[in-house]
This record gives sequence, C-alpha cells and structure tokens, in this order.
Amino acid sequence: MPRIAVAATAPFGADVLERLARQHDVALVLTRPDKPRGRGRTLQPTPAKEVAARLGIPVQQPAKLDESVEIPADTVVVAAYGLLIPEGLLSRALWLNVHPSLLPRWRGAAPVERALMAGDSRTGVTIHRTTAELDAGPIAAQEAFDVDPEDDAGAVFDRSAEIAARLLDGVIAKPQFESQPVDGVTYAEKITPDDRELDLLQPARELVNHIRALSPHIGARAVIDGRPLIVWKAHVGDDGGLELLEVQPEGGRRMAYAEYRRGLR
Repeated sequence: MPRIAVAATAPFGADVLERLARQHDVALVLTRPDKPRGRGRTLQPTPAKEVAARLGIPVQQPAKLDESVEIPADTVVVAAYGLLIPEGLLSRALWLNVHPSLLPRWRGAAPVERALMAGDSRTGVTIHRTTAELDAGPIAAQEAFDVDPEDDAGAVFDRSAEIAARLLDGVIAKPQFESQPVDGVTYAEKITPDDRELDLLQPARELVNHIRALSPHIGARAVIDGRPLIVWKAHVGDDGGLELLEVQPEGGRRMAYAEYRRGLR
C-alpha cells in the first residue's frame, strides 16, 4: 500500500481525509494554521487537524507552502486545503486535487455553493492533477450525480466526499490522465458577505436555491418583518411564494420558523 499525504483544512477536506485513512497509509496531513474562533476568540484547530489528531496522523501547519516543506509520500491528495502550492512542490510528488464539481464547470473556491445557487440539477466530483492554473489540471477520474431540489450544500458535500474517496482508491493505485475540455469553463467565485444577503424580490425558487447553497455552514441573511434573521432552510410554498422553515435570530439559536413566530407573539 503506497503512503500518501493529505492537504486539507475545511470540513469537506476533513471528511475526505477520514475516509481515505480507512483504506490508505496517510503519512502526513498538511493543514492551515489554527485560527481564533468563537466569542472568546481562542485558537481552534482546523477540522482536518481534529481528524488527524484523533487518528494519530502527523500534522504540519505552515502559513504558506515553500520548498522547505518535507512531503514523506509520492502522492498528495488535496481537498479543501486553501493554500497555493508552488511549482517546486508540485514537481516533487503527484498532487491530486479533489474538486466537488464536474470540471471544467465551476472551477474555483465555491463550486458546491455556486452550483446550487445556479439551480444545477446535476453535479459531481473530479479528481485531477494539481497544476499552477486554477483547477485546470488533467482529469484522472470523474463521477456525476443528481441533485435533489431540496438538497443543501451539506448534503452535496457529504455525497461528494464519499465519491471522492472511492475514486481516489483507483487513481492512487494507477493514475491516468486526460486533458480537461476547453469548452464549458465556468468559475465559482469565493462567497462574500454580499452573497449572504437575500433579495426578497427575487422568485421563490431562486431564493430557496440561494438559501440551500449556504446551509448548513454559512447561512443566508434577510430582514423579515423588520428583524434581521439568518435563514437556514426554506421551500417554495403551495402559493408559489417563499416559505421559511428554519431561522436564527440575532444572538439566538437555530429554530423552526413557526417557533420563532410564536416567540414574537
């Protein structure tokens, strides 16, 4: 069994790491440095570091990658890592990127969120060689799946991690690559604070797509009846309008919208 390294930070990368560790000898986890979080602003480990610590896998947390970083493996799997990998390191190992979209559609930082915002009914997972150009490397494996109209980003990430780990089993054992198509390239820009704001004048279906794209990890925001709320779940009502299902008032907890309304009374 070949030894691999994993570069991961976010929950999606942590999920891929945990699944890979069941079948592969993971020699090292590269992850971002700890960051202050919560009301106390105390330093907290990344989700990938938490998984690595629980599994007893060594961790390195460089603020940036350079050629001084030692990689004790011939293959590195990258999944929601978040740091630029310099050419000097790319040439020293086979770097395989896990991208939760059907490349070349939705290259970039937020492929799951942008796919759901766009109302895509089908997405997938691509395993490709990491190159200097963003998510443009040759493809080793790809698998599509249907997206239910009510699936949120959490559901899509979960399905993507399961598929990614399965695809990587074959790619790590015998990597073969084909160039990406030149047609159909789109970009998934990073989610900004403005992306969280709901325009309640939009059609209900577009609003639901926006809400599920940001749930359960970011949260859409709106002012409802004069009060700011984070909106976690909604659907299109029988009358074609937006029906809120789960919200969170400022400084409060997540709750059913019906419960929130009872509290107002």
